[in-house]
Formats: sequence, C-alpha cells, structure tokens
Amino acid sequence: MEILTALKIAHGIATVLLLAGALGLGAWVWRTRRNGDATAAARTLQRPRLFIWLVMILALASLPFTGWWMVHQVGWPLGQTWLLASSVLYTLAALAGFWLVVRLNKLRKAPGGSGKFTFALALFSVVCFVAIAGLMGAKPV
Repeated sequence: MEILTALKIAHGIATVLLLAGALGLGAWVWRTRRNGDATAAARTLQRPRLFIWLVMILALASLPFTGWWMVHQVGWPLGQTWLLASSVLYTLAALAGFWLVVRLNKLRKAPGGSGKFTFALALFSVVCFVAIAGLMGAKPV
C-alpha cells in the first residue's frame, strides 16, 4: 500500500476514534444524568470506560504526527494559513481536552460539583475539532 494512502487511513481512523469516543462518553453521561443519576460524571473514568479514554489519548497523540507526515509527503509548505490555523486550533483543543480530563477526575473524586465549566470545555474541544475538519476539507488542491 502506498504510504500516503496508509497515512490518510491512519489519520482518518484516529479522528473517528477520537470523536466517537468523546461522543460516546458524552452521550453516556447525558443519558445517565437525564435518568436522575447525579454521580454519572464520577463513574466516567472507571475501569470499563478507561479503555475508551486510552484510545482517545492515543488518537489525540497520533494526529499531529500523521498529519505532519501527510503534509510532508504531499509537499505542502507548513506556512499555509489553513495548516497554521488548524495547528493552533488543535493545540487549543488538546489543552482543553486535557483540562477536561483533569476536571472529570476531580469530579470523580469529589462528586456533586457543578458541571457547567466542564461542559463548556468539552463543547469548546468539539467545536475546535469540527473547525479543524472544516479547514481540512477546504484546503487547497
């Protein structure tokens, strides 16, 4: 298989795993909270879902490497506006995602806190990743 095709597949799989894991965890917490379970966020990081968190972290870590390698293979200069903007958005989204994990861990240890800022961090991360996908789709040919 050609290396560029393999990189595109790996990059796409990492993106799908990251977004599917985040949406799955978010839907699980929303559904249990809607049913009246106030400790849903406290159980998010427990062992059955630890695998999801590990897969999401692995996907998050692999995206910059596969993305850079694809850009290098194609021969685009790294100074293009869409590449710079997506790099900045990725950095902000990744930092917000790590901050989100820290907040969820605090909520797990001391349940009952407010989840509004935690939700705002999650929403910010998702919006950044959707914006990155839009930049990737609008890239020059």
